[in-house]
Amino acid sequence: MDVAECQSQLPENNHHVAFMEHALSCARKSPPAPNKFCVGACLVDADEGRVLSTGYSLELPRNALEDGDQGSTHAEQCCFIKIAQKHGLPEERIGDVLPPNTVLYTTMEPCNKRLSGNRTCVDRILGLRGSVKAIYIGIREPDTFVGKSTGEGNRKLEAAGIRVEFIPETRLERVRAIVAGFFCVFSAV
Repeated sequence: MDVAECQSQLPENNHHVAFMEHALSCARKSPPAPNKFCVGACLVDADEGRVLSTGYSLELPRNALEDGDQGSTHAEQCCFIKIAQKHGLPEERIGDVLPPNTVLYTTMEPCNKRLSGNRTCVDRILGLRGSVKAIYIGIREPDTFVGKSTGEGNRKLEAAGIRVEFIPETRLERVRAIVAGFFCVFSAV
């Protein structure tokens, strides 16, 4: 589903589900691997109901990063990089061009810890200084790679005035889509 299709299918009373479904369709594009989840994200102008950018895990190559981050690209990070590239800005300055009511839909909570030591998605969002007003999340990050999710990242976001909300309507499907990359690889071994 492309951006136009997502927008044309938005029901008046259930836009969160439509945007989360669009993020799920992005997650399905992520190549499976034993060391990551298949995550998708959409950056949305909530006032206009318009998708600004989409991303999925490993969508952009490592050398697409201007900040020297040598880790894998995360879904949220890909959304931000695309906005930066579109406007010829460094990622940290995309808040200058984002609409006033920008929200993020992501199939898994933004990372608060990266084993590579690279900048986390929580820190990237906080670095935008309030440009993202709300984050709608499919599921908590499973403890497969970085340990049990303590909710610390979500607390940091909320302390900065960002609304954090889990969308329960399609939870089981999201879980299957997100962890599919991880489990498919190990099932084949």
